[in-house]
Amino acid sequence: MFFNQLFQLKNNKSMSLRLGDIAPNFTAKTSVGEIDFYEYLGNSWGILFSHPADYTPVCTTELGKTAQLKAEFEKRNVKVLALSVDPVEKHLGWISDINETQHTTVDFPIIADDDRKVSALYDFIHPNASATATVRSLVIIGPDKAIKLIITYPASTGRNFVEVLRVVDSLQLTANYSVATPANWKEGEDVIVVPAISTEDAIKKFPKGLNIVKPYLRYTPQPDKD
Repeated sequence: MFFNQLFQLKNNKSMSLRLGDIAPNFTAKTSVGEIDFYEYLGNSWGILFSHPADYTPVCTTELGKTAQLKAEFEKRNVKVLALSVDPVEKHLGWISDINETQHTTVDFPIIADDDRKVSALYDFIHPNASATATVRSLVIIGPDKAIKLIITYPASTGRNFVEVLRVVDSLQLTANYSVATPANWKEGEDVIVVPAISTEDAIKKFPKGLNIVKPYLRYTPQPDKD
């Protein structure tokens, strides 16, 4: 019976996505026209984040903050897309409100997922929270189209987009160097040498030097900074 249940889980199309899974591709109507998700991303990093509904106060502030951080996302080669289960026409009216109240210009796509196709692909609807509306989820996708991070908040709590940028910095750094980032790390601070690298090899690999606190806890200056 256990193996039958395991087989059903593996073949359940609504099974949750996990870190390292390939992000499903899709086509969808958006506030800027129809898009193919993979074509839109190209070789960029991507952030796809869902909203419970249009004309909701917390979502209004989140989309406004994302628009205000446009230059920061572009600097990191990140393309953003929002999603709500409302139709395009409603999105367009809401964008006007966002621009007015948040003093910004929303020019990234907001997906009109009124058929909930994309929400189902990305498990954005949690029945225990709402049978019809998406939860406040955010997915970061690498240029290889693999899922690098998943965060889900309740509808009552707005996301911290400064934290999202911090995570992107960590993901991009650790993808290119044999390091990890410690708690509360910010761009420019020391990083941790991963355990897979011996101290002897680390001394050669990181010429800026090592701070060996314990054999398993070794810091080095951020390798991509002068």
